[in-house]
Amino acid sequence: MTKASEIMTTEVITLTPETTIPEAARLMLENRINGLPVVDDDHTIVGILCQSDLIVQQQKFPLPTVFTLLDGIIPLTSTSHLEKEVQKMSASTVDQAMSRNPISVTPDTDIEEVAEIMLKKKYHTVPVVEDGKLVGVIGKEDILKTLAP
Repeated sequence: MTKASEIMTTEVITLTPETTIPEAARLMLENRINGLPVVDDDHTIVGILCQSDLIVQQQKFPLPTVFTLLDGIIPLTSTSHLEKEVQKMSASTVDQAMSRNPISVTPDTDIEEVAEIMLKKKYHTVPVVEDGKLVGVIGKEDILKTLAP
């Protein structure tokens, strides 16, 4: 059975929470990468930034869905959800746009489990962590390479 350590990319391009959004977008485009792990000074993973986290900046302002009842306005979406969307839309640093606490795997994780995480969670990039530190990443392309001779 193939393990994560056999297919992961070990030379990982990472971001810090302080990285600017334009710099993160440039790194993704230049390296043709869908997602980049975000690490702190100790190389501990604190989040992941995907292209979709950046594309949200180009969408229209999400108007909250409400209905009125007896002259009162009742929101159908939580204000915290709306606040998160607005924060991502106006983000200037990776910290403001990244997804926090991403699901990660260990080097010993079977490729089938990695594929399941990607499909169920709609992840394109899965961090590989050992002893709390980032040691690699697995992208969908890494899994596809196992299918081609």
